[in-house]
Amino acid sequence: MTKEFPPAIYGGAGVHVAELSRVLADKVDLRVHAFGADRPADFHGATVRSYAVPASLNEANPAVQTLGVDLEMLAGIEGADLVHSHTWYANMGGHLAGLLHNIPHVLSAHSLEPLRPWKAEQLGGGYAVSSWVEKTAYEAAAAIIAVSAGMRNDILRSYPNVDPDKVKVVHNGIDVELWQRDENDDAVRALGIDPSRPSVVFVGRITRQKGVPYLLRAAKLLPPEVQVVLCAGAADTPELGAEVNALIEDLRAERDGVVLIERMLPRNELIQVLSHATAFACPSIYEPLGIVNLEAMACGAAVVASATGGIPEVVDHGVTGTLVPLEQVQDGTGTPLDPEKFVQDFAAALTETVSDPARARKQGEAGRRRAEEHFSWHSIAETTLEVYRSVLK
Repeated sequence: MTKEFPPAIYGGAGVHVAELSRVLADKVDLRVHAFGADRPADFHGATVRSYAVPASLNEANPAVQTLGVDLEMLAGIEGADLVHSHTWYANMGGHLAGLLHNIPHVLSAHSLEPLRPWKAEQLGGGYAVSSWVEKTAYEAAAAIIAVSAGMRNDILRSYPNVDPDKVKVVHNGIDVELWQRDENDDAVRALGIDPSRPSVVFVGRITRQKGVPYLLRAAKLLPPEVQVVLCAGAADTPELGAEVNALIEDLRAERDGVVLIERMLPRNELIQVLSHATAFACPSIYEPLGIVNLEAMACGAAVVASATGGIPEVVDHGVTGTLVPLEQVQDGTGTPLDPEKFVQDFAAALTETVSDPARARKQGEAGRRRAEEHFSWHSIAETTLEVYRSVLK
């Protein structure tokens, strides 16, 4: 059960569900129940069913709409041996399906509501609903899959009533056959990127957890020849959008080579952008694992990332990139204790990387090897099946 599924993917959780489904379909009778408009009923051998928001809830709070979709899904789960839900959007559906059909409910933790308090800006009182949904589902689940050891620690800290023995670590992965370095430059030139100049690339949504404002402030301190490439989705809120747009305009007033791409790039174009990045920047203040770092590594980019959440389990400091220290307020917001120091440190790490392209290239090659050796989806599928078997005994 999932909110995101191809072709409607906008984040790492959607990538995870799609890739896991692709490899699991050969091993189990897999049926995917997804939010959204009708889509093809077959996905690499998995049966897919789509569910729209009930018409009676079209004007409701988004959290209430989510619960409406979860209820619509329940009848379709009948006959399953196990239900596996992804993100709070589907967690209540999984919880209720487990109760209704007397089957184990496994959930994958891609993020945690208590560590994303800024969502109250989007959902209003719906954030209290989503938080209740998540807590209820986590405490009742037969097993919880954490996408990193850092995420497992966050789960046990956020939900102390959860039995630690039922929280298993299964990393996110990357399809290294799909994500391969492409040194052609037709796509990057068409996007306004000069392949002859060093570049720092960011890919992600404009959301508080991605730390984009810190990156934009750090970018002002980079050498003048460095391009700043932002492949950025829509902002979560108008206020955050206005803040980020103001920082971009301020940056453009001081330097050239600021490239803003406000659409989801097709994979082939994104691969070219990542392949031409001197440094890939991940300034997140909350990141359970960060599939986007794996995508950059698979394309041979050196990664400069904040040392938070599951990122240190992906980026090998000094080998595949640089981890920037981040001391954070312990109130759930992830705010840096010293924001200016974080900005300065991030700028220094990026500058060191772009100032030595040969070293950056060597780190990118090491990143590619690490992606191949440690983050294969086929091994992740086998580990996921072990979790399924553990709750079906």
